[in-house]
Parts: sequence; structure tokens; C-alpha cells
Amino acid sequence: MTADQGDGGDQADGGDQAAVLIDGIGRLVTNDPTLGTGLLGVLGNAWVVVRAGSVEAVGTGTAPSADRRIDVAGRCVLPGFVDSHSHLVFAGDRADEFAARMAGSPYAAGGIRTTVAATGAASTADLRSRSAALLAEVYRAGTTTIEIKSGYGLTSTDEARLLGVAAELTTETTFLGAHVVPPEFDGRADHYVELVCTEMLAAAAPHARWIDAFCEQGAFDADQCRAVLLAGRDAGLGMRLHANQLGHGPGVKLAVELGCASADHCTYLSDVDIEALVGGATVATFLPATDFSTRQPYPDARRLLDAGGVAALATNCNPGSSFTTSMSFCIALAVREMRMTIDEAIWSATAGGAAALRRSDIGRLVVGARGDLAVLETTNPIDLVYRPGVPLIHATIVGGEPFR
Repeated sequence: MTADQGDGGDQADGGDQAAVLIDGIGRLVTNDPTLGTGLLGVLGNAWVVVRAGSVEAVGTGTAPSADRRIDVAGRCVLPGFVDSHSHLVFAGDRADEFAARMAGSPYAAGGIRTTVAATGAASTADLRSRSAALLAEVYRAGTTTIEIKSGYGLTSTDEARLLGVAAELTTETTFLGAHVVPPEFDGRADHYVELVCTEMLAAAAPHARWIDAFCEQGAFDADQCRAVLLAGRDAGLGMRLHANQLGHGPGVKLAVELGCASADHCTYLSDVDIEALVGGATVATFLPATDFSTRQPYPDARRLLDAGGVAALATNCNPGSSFTTSMSFCIALAVREMRMTIDEAIWSATAGGAAALRRSDIGRLVVGARGDLAVLETTNPIDLVYRPGVPLIHATIVGGEPFR
């Protein structure tokens, strides 16, 4: 099973018109406050009917008849997690770099080049095999939609190659040619940006839905990122931006100004950044596993949320700064270290991720949404934080079909 099994991305096969009843749900998180209680729209003693990959009905009490039935025996059910920021297609690892960082060495964006070299030396078959194994891990962790970036190619051929592999796994693919300046362009970053905006974009765009850039010291400045994003927009791609990871900078304001769907990292947010996010349509995507792995400060999500901003949580799965596929881990970090409430963190890992991808068909369990569910091995979602590190995903259901 892959993340995409139909039109629209990450969708179950619509050819099977049989109704699937998921019932025996002790607690159902719908993410629709009009259906249930609180921010998460929680229903008790609930059921969900999925037909042709989409939710046909949601209710409580006596369940309707259906062609097939999945009894979850009183467990808690969430919408499948939406991981809106990952770098899943790569080769090699950077375990030595991680060990050095734990011993006191600081994180630097230039470490990306190590993965670029390993990825460039790997065969496409090897990349497919490794990324498919990671995708299976993603599903076992309760994630049913994942965005995957390129950025470990940095040539026209290799960026298109990585996006081609990513497109076999999800339609939420992002061209990140502006990830770091390759060694052959040292001292000539503007020339590399020109390549990204022209030849590389032309090769990558047929495989991508989004374009992204790393707006950071040691990567690309605001003017360079603006040029990349606008070139992508002109080519029909949506815009996202790595912003404010290693320090205060222009990234968040640039993302809001250009109408990016998401500004990602947001580790350092000024009052002006928060004001911009609240006044714009850009989601702040927090990546707390990155801050854990790099020993950076954690973002203060409380400030943004209290001001009325919209937040998402994502893993940033990559070999250098966040080698995890666990959204549950990110939820626990967000509550413990970023001052989110448990409900806010769960919402951000589901509906928030959907907002960061500008999708209304995922991250919720309502009529018309995709039938993507994470079944917890518990009756209460608080255990995702209360019992950190415990494998609490009992089953993942994609379009009404259990993932195996």
C-alpha cells in the first residue's frame, strides 16, 4: 500500500464501493466541534462508515449495517496524522554528526552536503527500497498523509530523480532545489539560484506540487528565496518556506508576504513575525523533533496560539536533524516543550497539517473526508503525551482499509 491510491493524493482506491463500518469506538476525534465536544469534536460510543475511500457517515449509538465491519473494541480513534514536512527520499545516514552534536558540536546547515553526496551515489532502486521501507514505518506510526521534499540532488537530473521516487509514494511532493548551495557553486550562490529557477525547475516541476527554499544563514537569503518561490509559483507550484530555524530572520515575513501555505520550523518568532502570521494565511509548521535532535531552543507555540495563529506539527524526517517518523513523539514534545495543550497538539498533527497542505479532505473525520484513521491502543488520546515513547498505534486505516 502506498500513500496515494487514487486522484487527489494519498487516496484509497475508489473502485471498491463496499461500505466499511468501523465501530466499537470508545472515543472518536472528528476535529469538528459541531459534531462533538471541545476543539477536537470528540464523540463517545461512535462509529464511522467509509465507502470508496471516503467517510459516508459518522454517528453514535447503534451502528448501521455495512458490507464489512472493523470492531476496534472500545479504543480511541483519531484522524490519521498529517505529516506536512519530511525529506523521506535519501541515502546514507549522519549518525556520526548526531553523536558529535550530542557531545557539543552545533548544528549547521552545511551538513546537508553529506547526504547530497550519499544520495547522488545511490541507485534509483536503492532509493526506492529505502523510501518505501520508511513509508511503511510512517504508516505504522499512524500517519496517513505525508509530504516529501527533494533537496538531496542539487542537479537538474537528481532533483527530478528524487521527486520521481517521491511521487510514487505521495502526491504531496515538494521541489527543494534551494536546500543548500552545492560545493561547485561556492561563492556563486546567485548563479546556483538562477539554475534552480530555470533548468532545474523545468525538470522538477512535472513531479512536484510545491516549491520550497531554505531561508537561513548558510543557505539562502531572502532575495534568493523570493526569486525561487516566485519562479515556482509562475510554473504552477504552491509555495512553502523553511524559515527562522537557526535564528531570527526574514523568512516568516517573506512566507506571509508571498502567501506561502506554510512557514516551517519557526523556532525563532518575533512579535512582528507572529503579527504577520496571524494577519495572513500562512500556517506555522513546528518541527519539535528537529529542536530535540539539534539541541536548539523549542518554539514558544503558546505565544502564536494565544495571538490567534494557526499551527501544524510535522516530523521533518531526515537523516541529519530529525531522523524520526513518529508524529506521536512530536505531539509529546509540543506539549512538554512548546506549551501546547494536548488537544492543540493533536489538532496540529492532524487538521493543522492538512491546513499546511491546503487540504480539506484529510485531518478530519467528517462526511466527505477521506477514511483515514489512526486507532490507538488506549481509550484516551492523553496517553500520547502521558505515556511518551510507548507504541500506542494499534492500527492504521487508509481509505477504510487497514494498513498491513
